[in-house]
Amino acid sequence: MDHSLNLPPLDTLRAFEAAARGGSFSAAAEALNLTHGAVSRQVAKLEHWLGLRVFERKARGVALTPEGQRLFQRTQQAFSLFADSADRWTEPRGAAVVRFSATPSVCSLWLMPRWQRLESGDPLLRIVLQVDHRRVDLSDEGIDLAIRCGRGGAPGRVSEQLFEEWCYPVASPALGARIGPGRPERLLDQPLIHDSDAAGWRAWFNAHGLDYRPRPQDRRFEDYNLVLDAAACGLGVALARPPLAQAQLDAGRIVMVDPRTALNPVSYWLDRPVGQPRPAAVALAGRIADEAGLPAARLAAFLKTELRAA
Repeated sequence: MDHSLNLPPLDTLRAFEAAARGGSFSAAAEALNLTHGAVSRQVAKLEHWLGLRVFERKARGVALTPEGQRLFQRTQQAFSLFADSADRWTEPRGAAVVRFSATPSVCSLWLMPRWQRLESGDPLLRIVLQVDHRRVDLSDEGIDLAIRCGRGGAPGRVSEQLFEEWCYPVASPALGARIGPGRPERLLDQPLIHDSDAAGWRAWFNAHGLDYRPRPQDRRFEDYNLVLDAAACGLGVALARPPLAQAQLDAGRIVMVDPRTALNPVSYWLDRPVGQPRPAAVALAGRIADEAGLPAARLAAFLKTELRAA
């Protein structure tokens, strides 16, 4: 039997327990490094799941209902059992901890080489990473900052474009030597490698007067890490997406096979929840902006607290 089907979402229990222990949503938000609104939504989600109210909302804080008091006792007992279990990793908490979300390829190809610089200069600043392909609700999941690839304009978040990509074809050194220089259409003799979106290849061929649609011989991988690995292993031709591909080019795993470039229709965006960003998130956003060459005026606009569309 899958007992998880009879359990409320664990994030809602964590928010409920912290609010009950601290006597307010504000205290829970401080303890969990979430916003007041995120805690409120988690508690509302729990109450909806249970079909009853666990708190009486008061002018100053909250008070447990009788049902809430019983749930609080059971939740504390369950959390105590978790705490007494075998060795486990404990997520860092504190005012200087920034919860950061990005896709696997952004994490490994862009963030990891810069991680030490992003944390340096402030011994308390810690980045807690959530690696995810999903476009999550940043507020509900307590995410301070995120980098996503797309076209921007996602609802419920403030976004600023970090950088664009002028893409060009790359392959393994052996395959690149066999292809040699020539007209763009010669690349259609090879399997073309792309991730879940083939828009980059369509844009590249269109920029050079050709039409492209994915074919059976082309290869699709869900993450750009795998796209580069496939190209390095000679499985076909991929598009280099600077700066994500730069380290592989510098190492010689892949080489340019055509100098013609095209602007990728998707780009990279720095996202944050709507509302007042925490000071640690402001500091980290500034360092990310420096690494990406984002002008100071655009960073300032990104960090403004007014509600504005992404």
